[in-house]
Amino acid sequence: MRRRKFLTTLAAIPAAAAAMHLKDLARLAEGFSPTPRMPVLFLGHGSPMNAIEENTFVQGFRKIGSELPRPNAILCISAHWETRGTRVTAMAMPRTIHDFGGFPQALFEVQYPAPGSPELAATTQDLLAPTPVELDESWGLDHGAWSVIKHLYPDADVPVVQLSLDRGLSARQHYELGRQLAPLRDRGVLIVGSGNLVHNLGMVAWDHLNDAYAYDWAAEARTRMNALIMAGDHARLQDPHALGKAFQLAIPTPEHYLPVLYALALQQKDEEPMLFNDQPLGGSLTMTSVLLR
Repeated sequence: MRRRKFLTTLAAIPAAAAAMHLKDLARLAEGFSPTPRMPVLFLGHGSPMNAIEENTFVQGFRKIGSELPRPNAILCISAHWETRGTRVTAMAMPRTIHDFGGFPQALFEVQYPAPGSPELAATTQDLLAPTPVELDESWGLDHGAWSVIKHLYPDADVPVVQLSLDRGLSARQHYELGRQLAPLRDRGVLIVGSGNLVHNLGMVAWDHLNDAYAYDWAAEARTRMNALIMAGDHARLQDPHALGKAFQLAIPTPEHYLPVLYALALQQKDEEPMLFNDQPLGGSLTMTSVLLR
């Protein structure tokens, strides 16, 4: 990393953490070569069936994947791994987790045998200090990760590590954790948030499940979320329930929304967000995805 860029990175973090980040960057230097700054993604993952179906959203994932520089590794923050405290997968070969029910057997037979990266896990643990982070040997890759990453890298030949969502943290605290991951981008790590911006399964219009249909409140929330993302108004996005009833209905629980905050926290001043797969679905869902580069 060039000296000026290195000093800029250190200036953006608290002085008390500078020594820790020196160690982190040394560890990264051992495991990953310096690269141009990697993009950041938030992917609206939708139904697990997107793993095996051919549709507009899958085509969008593949198109973006074809445009990305090849990463040294992927760090994924998925809506489907909530924990007490923060954890990061640290095994060499994470298992493919089929954390759903009621779907065709063909979906349960899908395996995504990407390797893990204990080195990236340990570096992530250090970067997030002083927040305690547990190195986890039991989780693996849940469908929020593998069902979309498989379309970016179908050969499963890029190491994947997952970072959990601590239920005890506020949206602002999750955003701040995301900011601490910034040095990974300069070592070839693709950071991927996976969830859905509008996600209210209790109000899905099942007769419109495959239609680009939105309730009025979902359409309002989508329009306003997109505008705030494009304007870089991260402060308001960190307190979405303060934005009114439409946002409260769009985000009845936080886990599918929080991954976008990790992505937005990494946005640099010279980066413009690009929206893709920006479509409502089933009345109360959106597949909107975000690329930062």
